[in-house]
Amino acid sequence: MGAVNQLIRTRLASDVVLINQIAEHIIGGGGKRLRPMLHLLAARAAGYQGEDHIPLASLIEFIHTSTLLHDDVVDESDLRRGRKTANALWGNAASVLVGDFLYSRSFQMMVELDDMRIMRILADTTNRIAEGEVLQLLNIGNADTTEQAYLDVIERKTAVLFSAATRLGAVVAKLPAEQEEALAQYGLDLGFAFQIADDVLDYVSDADTLGKNIGDDLAEGKPTLPVIHAIANSPPEQAASLRRAIESGGLDSLDNIIAAIRDSGAIEHARSQAEHYAHSAQSALSVLPASAARDALGVLAEYSVNRTS
Repeated sequence: MGAVNQLIRTRLASDVVLINQIAEHIIGGGGKRLRPMLHLLAARAAGYQGEDHIPLASLIEFIHTSTLLHDDVVDESDLRRGRKTANALWGNAASVLVGDFLYSRSFQMMVELDDMRIMRILADTTNRIAEGEVLQLLNIGNADTTEQAYLDVIERKTAVLFSAATRLGAVVAKLPAEQEEALAQYGLDLGFAFQIADDVLDYVSDADTLGKNIGDDLAEGKPTLPVIHAIANSPPEQAASLRRAIESGGLDSLDNIIAAIRDSGAIEHARSQAEHYAHSAQSALSVLPASAARDALGVLAEYSVNRTS
């Protein structure tokens, strides 16, 4: 990870000062670096002993960071990881354009690896992420969003990049197809677990711990799993209140809304779903030989559902 962080800083450099300022703000913002870490661990679990996993991990983080810049503009967010978002500090136009810079820089690094399979996987992945963004936009303010529609969004927005990170660990190690698919499945299931747990935190954590404003998803009209389940399993009056909150994107009665979500059993249901995906991720690792890296991947699956931020 030290080598990855060093390469990230080296490849961020631009002779355009604003790019350096915004990129440094978000890259240096205390993120978990979970996706590059997943790639490094997957490569080691696959038995890889080379160095190509370091630039791959770095460009995966660039892709993720570019989506954060774009997400914050679309969501009109002003807080991420406990700090002002780039769009709050520099405006929407600069944030979108620097996000584009990070996307294009990641593709430059991809080409340097000169491996068509890697390029195809990452090109397909970034396309799926963009589809997920549009799908989520279509669901904004829609109180009739189903659990399956929600899962379709988080598969494309979150899980596919996790899956690409772990699949590419198998690709650089030239693992057999069965083991490559197992690592890809691990990443996909982990992505589901991570995002569902993240959506639960929006209703059980606090702003200081979470690093963003509580109720942000609701304020943006996003029907996440806790709300979807609560609407379907609450008394009519509470369900109507939840529907209005999604449709209007309002936080006028946030305390009552959170109480309704908790009373419906939605938090327990969502946590159960996250744990299901985490256990599925751990099971996928069984086809790999025992190693410290494989054990670490298993621990990350537990962390994904037990974290507080």
